[in-house]
Amino acid sequence: MSALFTIILPVFLVIGFGYLVSWRGWFSESAVDGLMRFAQNFAVPTLLFVSMARLDLGNEFRAPLLISFYAGAMVSFAAGWAGAKYLFGRNPADCVAIGFVCLFSNSLLLGIPITQRAFGPESLDGNWAIIALHSPLLYTFGITLMEFTRARGTGLSVGGVAMRALSGVLRTPLVIGIACGLAMNLLIQAGLVMPEGFWGAVDMIARAALPAALFGLGGVLHRYRPEGDMATIAMCCACSLLVHPGIAFGLGHLLGLDTAGMRSSVMTAAMAPGVNAYLFANIYGAARRVAASSVLIATAASVFTVWMWLALLP
Repeated sequence: MSALFTIILPVFLVIGFGYLVSWRGWFSESAVDGLMRFAQNFAVPTLLFVSMARLDLGNEFRAPLLISFYAGAMVSFAAGWAGAKYLFGRNPADCVAIGFVCLFSNSLLLGIPITQRAFGPESLDGNWAIIALHSPLLYTFGITLMEFTRARGTGLSVGGVAMRALSGVLRTPLVIGIACGLAMNLLIQAGLVMPEGFWGAVDMIARAALPAALFGLGGVLHRYRPEGDMATIAMCCACSLLVHPGIAFGLGHLLGLDTAGMRSSVMTAAMAPGVNAYLFANIYGAARRVAASSVLIATAASVFTVWMWLALLP
């Protein structure tokens, strides 16, 4: 019970505070949008930059860690896609969007603060290794699959569709932050020394990222009111909160993943779908109601499912 109040609840209270002030009209929608633009386009990419720059690349990109997390993500996607197609009879674009909701966990805004509060700042190296690949890999996968789904029968070339998908991924601020951080990491290993003033400024912006993003996330979630498609939404929540972390947990044991890696893999997998899952659906005009409601309901439900996974982890 103590984990619920000391680890999980503070994170969700910040989200809830953002939700409350938006609901009461004390923080306007335009203010929420401005805050989220700052967080997603500048502060969070800066946090990713500094984390990637300081990550021990040689020790943290371990096959058991990455396989356990990403195999679970792909199985969760396949389950969501198949359920949308065969159980609920959705059209092909909707199936991809629903699968993406099941695939894309909120690894940064929820996974980082909860893992840090549960196991300490030194426990995050595995999280950062997963996050380094998370947006580039999963965005590329989702966008490519959606572009091929939409291009079927239009006569577009495979190369043209692939380039459209790749260019879309490379322009996202999160991917730019990760790429710049990895480049800085390599330059530091080659002997580059940046002045303390540079890192001081970077750290100031990075420290603002998670509080601002969590508060803004509460305001964004206020807009996502559940309505209809409840069976599909329940399937998405089950895939995100139970199937994905369950597979990560099982594969972690099977592959001999160490305690720190197991915590990073399972806790990252156990997070609710991120707002980016809705943004993906909104861009393509596919399953937007399912995506929006799944983000809201799974985020609320994860208070209890994360508590369960914390109890199971060493």
